[in-house]
Amino acid sequence: MKIFREQPIFTTRAHVFQIDPNTKKNWVPASKQAVTVSYFYDVTRNSYRIISVDGAKVIINSTITPNMTFTKTSQKFGQWADSRANTVFGLGFSSEQQLTKFAEKFLEVKEAARLARDKSQEKIETSSNHSQASSINGTDDEKASHAGPADTHLKSENDKLKIALTQSAANVKKWEVELQTLRESNARLTAALQESAASAEQWKRQFSVCRDENDRLRHKIDELEEQCSEINREKEKNTQLKRRIEELESELREKETELKDLRKQSEIIPQLMSECEYVSEKLEAAERDNQNLEDKVRSLKTDIEESKYRQRHLKVELKNFLEVLDGKIDDLHDFRRGLSKLGTDN
Repeated sequence: MKIFREQPIFTTRAHVFQIDPNTKKNWVPASKQAVTVSYFYDVTRNSYRIISVDGAKVIINSTITPNMTFTKTSQKFGQWADSRANTVFGLGFSSEQQLTKFAEKFLEVKEAARLARDKSQEKIETSSNHSQASSINGTDDEKASHAGPADTHLKSENDKLKIALTQSAANVKKWEVELQTLRESNARLTAALQESAASAEQWKRQFSVCRDENDRLRHKIDELEEQCSEINREKEKNTQLKRRIEELESELREKETELKDLRKQSEIIPQLMSECEYVSEKLEAAERDNQNLEDKVRSLKTDIEESKYRQRHLKVELKNFLEVLDGKIDDLHDFRRGLSKLGTDN
């Protein structure tokens, strides 16, 4: 119930891890998912704690002391050692900004815890000095006088202060033992933290090697994909060549068929040659006949031209004759009219 009486001063979300208590190297997840991580301030004790709860389970309950150190091991991961819990806590954030804010708040709370511790020590020292002074004064008063109610009251107060001083000394021894225990635990946690840091460096180197190997494998995969593309292109070319070969084989078969036909035809070539010679002779004879006919046609054309010329000449002569005949006929009509007129007159 004290958790709820404390005041939260900063809250964020992160994945929580704890160092493996056996190996002191590997991280063990304390939460299956990101959970709320908060800084709490205890007003009564003047102390600060980091608290995280996953469901009903408290996975972080770390009181911050001035000796603690928050270390960033990557851009999104940080850790700190808690000597009282004898473990190392790790937080994985979703962004570098959240990690930076958490680390800054850790430094701020750590400084406030240091101031609170110094102030508490000053109060203890002041109380111890006052108790010692009261004890010394009480002893002197006892030597001076043993009577009176005031002396009795001072003696009672002196006894109380002696008891308080004894308890304070016992508490100081207890705190010294606890401080020594905390120092030893802190030394062990520091060694574990150094081992964790060394392991983190080793993981970084392994990650770098794996990343280089991954880049090399990706490059190799790209080369293999390029080779596969070339193989596919070669397959396509081979397919095209096969189709072309099939086409050429088909053309070859056609040409062979044509060649067979030509060979068969070559067997009748002599007969065709004789027929060709016969046809050639016929053609020559026809050409001679044609030449003779052409000569005759030219002769006939010449005769026709002469006949046309004679016809035109005859037409001219006939026309002249008709004109003369018309004149004679006209003269004959005039002669008849004259004879008729003479007959009439007689």
